[in-house]
Amino acid sequence: MSEPADEFHLYDTTLRDGAQREGIGYSVADKLAVARLLDDLGVDYIEGGWPGALPSDTEFFRRARHELDLKNATLVAFGATRKAGRAVEDDPQVKALLDAGTSALCLVAKSDVRHIRRALRTTVEENLAMISDTVSYAVAQGRKVFLDCEHFFDGYRDDPGHGTEVVRTALTAGADVVVLCDTNGGMLPHDVTEIVTELRAALDGTLPAGKSVRLGIHCQNDTSCAVANTVTAVKAGAMHAQCTANGYGERPGNADLFAVAGNLALKLGLPVLPGGGLAKMTRVSHAIAEIANLAPDTHQAYVGHAAFAHKAGLHASAIKVDPELYNHVDPAVVGNDMRVLVTEMAGRASIELKSAELGLDLTGRPDVTARVTSKVKELEAAGWSFEAADASFELLVREELDDTVPAPFSLESYRVIVEHREDGAVVSEATVKVRVRGERVIATAEGNGPVNALDSALRQALQRHHPALAEVELADYKVRILAGSHGTAAVTRVLIDSSAEDRDWTTVGVHENVVEASWHALVDALTYALAPAPAAR
Repeated sequence: MSEPADEFHLYDTTLRDGAQREGIGYSVADKLAVARLLDDLGVDYIEGGWPGALPSDTEFFRRARHELDLKNATLVAFGATRKAGRAVEDDPQVKALLDAGTSALCLVAKSDVRHIRRALRTTVEENLAMISDTVSYAVAQGRKVFLDCEHFFDGYRDDPGHGTEVVRTALTAGADVVVLCDTNGGMLPHDVTEIVTELRAALDGTLPAGKSVRLGIHCQNDTSCAVANTVTAVKAGAMHAQCTANGYGERPGNADLFAVAGNLALKLGLPVLPGGGLAKMTRVSHAIAEIANLAPDTHQAYVGHAAFAHKAGLHASAIKVDPELYNHVDPAVVGNDMRVLVTEMAGRASIELKSAELGLDLTGRPDVTARVTSKVKELEAAGWSFEAADASFELLVREELDDTVPAPFSLESYRVIVEHREDGAVVSEATVKVRVRGERVIATAEGNGPVNALDSALRQALQRHHPALAEVELADYKVRILAGSHGTAAVTRVLIDSSAEDRDWTTVGVHENVVEASWHALVDALTYALAPAPAAR
């Protein structure tokens, strides 16, 4: 296969195409923040939006002139070619595009004859003129121009001659790169390889002197092949890849920037990000997810929390000898970490590795390792799960190491009442009776639910003796009905995420009664918050 052409471009369209994902609504401030993150990562181009078509995008480019100080990237304004039957210099959308003030533009054009005739309602000759006029006009204004060929692959299959002519026309008119778009996302890697290779061969030697065949790729993910199609196109000679952070985009999304960058850099050896850029990928991915108000995808390649998480005991045994045996790259290269999950599938190696990850050394303690392994398997068989509850697992290991964390209290009893009042209000009230440092304490609190009320009452009872609990926040609460149990009498598992200052932790509880399951997880959460550092740490 051909190698990609010179001056490879990593082109990000998170702020335009990625913003079309259902549930995303960036403010102008959000877009400025995302642009800074992408620039810090080191992408070559950042497509900021469509000025003139969307008021917020026009405002973004206005503010970007004064508020964005890009170190690595060039900002790109996106727009369309001139309208059919209108002179390019009189087209208001073309004017708005130039008024955005960016040194680079991306124009979208139809390349499928069926779309030209049915959607655009013009002739193929006029469409070619629209492309030529707008590209040459923008180049004459001193702008670098990329041309996105919408529906290129579907159009090429229908009429390869016209698809080839669209690309030739744009390059001849001065486009720096012509981008082949799999707009419907229906291509498979072998389709992309075949068409890109054919197209390059058809164009070779047909362009004006000094012009080379410079192609880009833009893939949607409707077949879950967007990343593979992008890498395949680069192998076939494309020198410009359009992606979005975390694969955000319409329908199933676009090619994921982080997977594409990771594959091109670590598998093909292309210097797609400046020095240190790869190590920033995980941080940037998660930061952009937070701005988009979406939970990071834990199973995302390279940057997901589970990207280098190992569950099977067989894996852990090999990793204990050499981490490279089950990691395709060093997680630190992309700013991520390897994690060992503790489940009923875990063997002794998993227990030792996970304990070491938490700062607990089980080396030379086969008796402790055996007891912990046995206890984990016994508890997981009853419905407990420690793979996401590191804090509960640490407390369990420390107990077996005789490094037991002192219980902050002993329980006498608790009671929870849920009252549905005449006015429709539902109020929960909890009363706890505990002994703290020899003192019997009774506390009552209301909450918006039984667990919230119980949490409030317990903190109230403990806070005078343990003021540090004032800093602890219950960040998230998850309830799951366990497999094999049904109805209102089912066994439930509760996970509680807690945080304080710069750390966070997760605890687990299981019981037939959801309040009791919550109580177990809550007690572990507060106990862990007050725990001194492990003796073996």
